[in-house]
Amino acid sequence: MSNKPFFMYACFKRCFDFLFSLAILILLLPLLFFVYLLVGSRLGYPALFLQKRPGYQGRPFWLLKFRTMTNQRDANGELLPDAQRLTPFGRWLRNSSVDELPGLLNVLRGEMSFIGPRPLLMQYLPLYSPEQARRHDVKPGFSGWAQINGRNAISWEEKFRLDVWYVDNQSFWLDLRIFVSTISKVFRREGISAAGEATMTPFTR
Repeated sequence: MSNKPFFMYACFKRCFDFLFSLAILILLLPLLFFVYLLVGSRLGYPALFLQKRPGYQGRPFWLLKFRTMTNQRDANGELLPDAQRLTPFGRWLRNSSVDELPGLLNVLRGEMSFIGPRPLLMQYLPLYSPEQARRHDVKPGFSGWAQINGRNAISWEEKFRLDVWYVDNQSFWLDLRIFVSTISKVFRREGISAAGEATMTPFTR
């Protein structure tokens, strides 16, 4: 994509992200408040989960989500494995993607987009190859090309390959295709977890 069309596309995408996230937040405010109380009563407070994630060009931001796991610890005070802290209610939050809704504030603030590679963990940054690191040449998103082509059920290598493909081929029509496919994937609950894992095995290069 040449510079001028890309600039126009980027401006349109940011305007869409801002207006659409604002509209959804206003519309869902009662639901968000109800879920906040429900999460707090079932999983404990704080009901919101904040974690530093890499954004555009790897710059960190605080990702907002509803918590999906308890703070259960072992006799030594260490947190139990994710699979043991993930309750049926927490699993439902993940499967339905309701836990992602607070991230609309990240979109509103310009830290994320609706469509883009998913923001991963800060500790992964030094592990990327130069090619894999190109996934940070765009803003992270709620959903992306990798999410509709396997999500957590595919390997890290395949996930990064799909993310970089999106960076090189992003367009309005591709974003629309991903957006529509994401809605279908959410209802069908596909690729939520890797085999034998609560979510995805850690990336170790």
